[in-house]
Amino acid sequence: MKIPCEIIVWYILPIIRREIANELVNVHHMTQAEVARRFSVTDAAISQYLKKKRGDSAIIEESEAYAEFQASIRESAKRIAVEDADFELELCRLCGTVRMSGLLNEVSLKQTGDTSANCNDMGCAIAPVEK
Repeated sequence: MKIPCEIIVWYILPIIRREIANELVNVHHMTQAEVARRFSVTDAAISQYLKKKRGDSAIIEESEAYAEFQASIRESAKRIAVEDADFELELCRLCGTVRMSGLLNEVSLKQTGDTSANCNDMGCAIAPVEK
C-alpha cells in the first residue's frame, strides 16, 4: 500500500505541474524559462512537461472530477501569471482540490489497485482546503 503522500508525489504533482506549465506558456504567453524559475525546476523539465514526457494526465482524464480539476488549474495559472501568486501556495491549493474531489482515490486505484489513499483516514496533517 502506498500512502496518500506517495500517490501525490509520484502521480498528482507531475500532472499539476504539466497542466499549469502548459497554461502559463500557451495561454498567458510566459516563456519556458520564466515558468522554470517560478517552479524552481530546469528549463528542460518544463520542456518535458510541455511535450507530455512528464505528468501523464491520462490517469485522471476520464474522471468525473476532471473538469473541476481543469478549472482549478486555469484559475491557479491565471493567479500565477496575472497576480504573481506564489506557485507553492497554488500547488497546495490544487493538492487540496484533488484530495477533496476524490481524484486522489481514483489515481490510487488505477495505479496501485488500492482505494485507501484517503488523507483524512491517515490523519494527514494538511488541513482540508476550502473550495
